[in-house]
Amino acid sequence: MSMKKGQVLLLWVLVCPGVTGAIEPVCTASAVAVGYLIGNLPSYQDILCYFHECCQPEWISFNQTGLEADLENKLFGQHLASRIILKSLNEFMSNHNPEKPLVLSLHGPSGTGKSFVSQLIAENIYTEGTNSKFVHFFNSLVHFPQPSLISTYKSQLQQRIKDSVSNCERSMFIFDEMDSMHPGLIDSIKPFLDYHKVDGVSYKKSIFIFLSNAGEKSIVETALDFWRTGRDREDIELSDLEESLSFSIFNNEKNGFFRSNLMKNNLVDFFVPFLPLEYSHVVQCIMAEMKIRASKGKGPPNLDMARKVARELKYFPKTERAFSTTGCKIIQQKLNFYT
Repeated sequence: MSMKKGQVLLLWVLVCPGVTGAIEPVCTASAVAVGYLIGNLPSYQDILCYFHECCQPEWISFNQTGLEADLENKLFGQHLASRIILKSLNEFMSNHNPEKPLVLSLHGPSGTGKSFVSQLIAENIYTEGTNSKFVHFFNSLVHFPQPSLISTYKSQLQQRIKDSVSNCERSMFIFDEMDSMHPGLIDSIKPFLDYHKVDGVSYKKSIFIFLSNAGEKSIVETALDFWRTGRDREDIELSDLEESLSFSIFNNEKNGFFRSNLMKNNLVDFFVPFLPLEYSHVVQCIMAEMKIRASKGKGPPNLDMARKVARELKYFPKTERAFSTTGCKIIQQKLNFYT
């Protein structure tokens, strides 16, 4: 007997205890009413998912306008990355039957917003953001530190991804410090990024994001070339970087994509360049942090203070001081010192 049928019977007995005799009209009406109510009550799974995160639209739903606003108001100096990320996610999340998982590889100098963007993406897809049990984070230096254990890491990583996607097809996997990953390890997940099922499991609705400093040199050189020739950095297009970026990543022995099958088979949808930040962008980062602190009662934003903190950071090249060495990475520590 199903749970609903059992509940109907129990309530009917409680309402009409004399069920062994003739069924009175009032009892018949009560039974019908009880049956209707039970039939329209939410299921146990629905109730459970009301209180606990589940792989359901209530917990996983892409907020396109939210991501667009976050990229515009919280990410500074990255017109190219913002455009690529927003467009690729819009197309992927609106497609109910994508051909393959979405695979993004974010590249650029430290402090330019790669980790921050992966956080914004998670926050605009999952109600629980980066705390969602469907968002899985791997740091090469923490999770895969020993080259001698590469075979073990491969099998563990494959099993983790398989279990996760079997539990929820809308899973997200973020791999940080890709430039420190042992070459060959990332190829172990190639089957999951392809166009077909693996052991009956489809991975085509999952998202894979790789974060790396690899390719930094070619990105910086392009940005410097625009700076020195007086061209607007917002005129930089993906076509100005794509070929040199993918070439330097593929041939760099000190990163996880070195001669990888993921690149040979074109399974990375976009290599997303993050440009080095100028002084004005660092000021914007500091002002944004001040606004966050102000919301917690720690004083109003102070533009003069923001400019002072930004000026005391290091910039390169030494003579031109075009770009920040650390980007927005250490502004919290600097603000703590000055405030």
